[in-house]
Amino acid sequence: MQINSALILCAGLGKRLNPITLKTPKPLLLINNKTILEKCIYLIINLGIKKIYLNTFYLGEQISNFIKSKNFPINIQVINDGKDILNTGGGILNMINNSSDNDYLIFNPDTLWSENYINEIKNMCNLYFSNELSNILLTVKKELSFDKSFKGDFQLRNNLLEKANENNFIYIGCQILNRNLFKDFKVENFSISEIWNELLKKNELNGYESFNKFFHLTNLETFKKLRDL
Repeated sequence: MQINSALILCAGLGKRLNPITLKTPKPLLLINNKTILEKCIYLIINLGIKKIYLNTFYLGEQISNFIKSKNFPINIQVINDGKDILNTGGGILNMINNSSDNDYLIFNPDTLWSENYINEIKNMCNLYFSNELSNILLTVKKELSFDKSFKGDFQLRNNLLEKANENNFIYIGCQILNRNLFKDFKVENFSISEIWNELLKKNELNGYESFNKFFHLTNLETFKKLRDL
């Protein structure tokens, strides 16, 4: 691994999981007696990452207190989005501005992460550095998704992502991005898909295929099913 820092996006409102997210932020929901945030943090620890930056907004104090209480064996810096939510792009840029690294491993905690992903993510990192890339997204074929409602985000050919009439690959919430991708952006509300779309136009959005079954807290119905597994 040549990446020192990971970012975890924890600022979302979790509206699709109401009413349970009215009092509990989505990253602190429990699956098999462990929060989904913990599952993500321990994957990052097992990858050998040195530091985690984690952003908060909605019910952010609960997440900050949880991090303090757990004493995780890794340096975790909690960064609040501020008075207005920043969305995925703005949230990532705000965290990057608190660091001096160039390349970041970025996670959405609403995927159920496990040690099964360690080798895939390490191989994705190796591809990123060996080909001197600026970006790469971890994706999976739709048929491996536990939640069958996903329509697919991309088509993947030779580690390049594109949009097609039939998109058979889902982005599963793990990517590596270089800070230079954000040079024309300010810390404000924007989606990371704006950067992806510019890369797609230039045929420069990279992907890596996961072969793990994909479990994701899409909505209340899916959460209840996952909790009962």
